[in-house]
Amino acid sequence: MATLHFHYGVMSSSKSALLVINAYNYKKNGLQVEVLKPSFDKRFSASTVKSRVGIETDAMALGNLDNYTPRAGTRVVLVDEVQFWSPADIDKLVHIADDLDITVMCYGLMVDSNQAMFPASKRLIEVGAELHLHESNCQINGCMELATHHLRFAPDGTVIRAGDQFALGDSNYKSVCRKHFNLMYNEQGKKR
Repeated sequence: MATLHFHYGVMSSSKSALLVINAYNYKKNGLQVEVLKPSFDKRFSASTVKSRVGIETDAMALGNLDNYTPRAGTRVVLVDEVQFWSPADIDKLVHIADDLDITVMCYGLMVDSNQAMFPASKRLIEVGAELHLHESNCQINGCMELATHHLRFAPDGTVIRAGDQFALGDSNYKSVCRKHFNLMYNEQGKKR
């Protein structure tokens, strides 16, 4: 039986970079690989997954996995920004791993900027995906603690505590440790 993996971490913990590296290595070893990403993710290109460090790989952009079936001969499916998929899409990935015997590796965030678990991430845990934490340091100057949370900021520097959690990019976010999250999230008007 193939395996289902969930590589998770905060923003800027090199999840997409690892996806690109894994795609390269699998292809170099002669394996057929398919890379999937949400169709609304057009930050760098509609047809690539690109890491902030500059490496990229071709990808298939899909709105959902309802009609997706891996091509014949595919051995590995890599899924970027998995938190934006639906629980039903995760169930489809379970089918691909268990019934089609294709390794599935998902990359994404576990929780949003309000400490709520993304539904797809929650589903990955429920279905027993192998979990792989990608570590990164807190982005508050001088802090070397493990980043575990995200803070989202308004243009004036105040912390945003509500609203749509399906936003791409990191220009309005900082990855922070639990202590800094609690200090800044719970203090109204705290600026970065």
